[in-house]
Amino acid sequence: MIKKVDHIGIAVKSLEKTLSFYTDVLNLPLVGIEEVDTQKVRVAFLQAGSTKLELLEPTSEESTIAKFIEKRGEGIHHVALGVDSIEERIREMKEKGIRMIDEQPRPGAGGANIAFMHPKSTSGVLFELCEKKGMKG
Repeated sequence: MIKKVDHIGIAVKSLEKTLSFYTDVLNLPLVGIEEVDTQKVRVAFLQAGSTKLELLEPTSEESTIAKFIEKRGEGIHHVALGVDSIEERIREMKEKGIRMIDEQPRPGAGGANIAFMHPKSTSGVLFELCEKKGMKG
């Protein structure tokens, strides 16, 4: 069911101010930066072994990430689990009593289809199901 930890999402106020820690201090390669208008975020992807770190900068005060930072400060936002057949995984989660934030997959960064589980169903951890079409592993 779960193939791997695909990425860890980290909420940051500013990519410009934060990126150098990851690239210069931790020496993680920057894979790319993109803006996801539907989520109101700019995303920087960094390679950390077989997992990526996803830095999330809000582009609007209405974004979920801006609200998260306002409430909790910068830091780990979510853990994304790589899956195949995301629709089936959503159905499975619901059958097992997990409350889903997303009842249907939606587009996410990096061309992925994503769906979030509600943290009230997962002991306080925001988990994302992440399916990347045409990408193995």
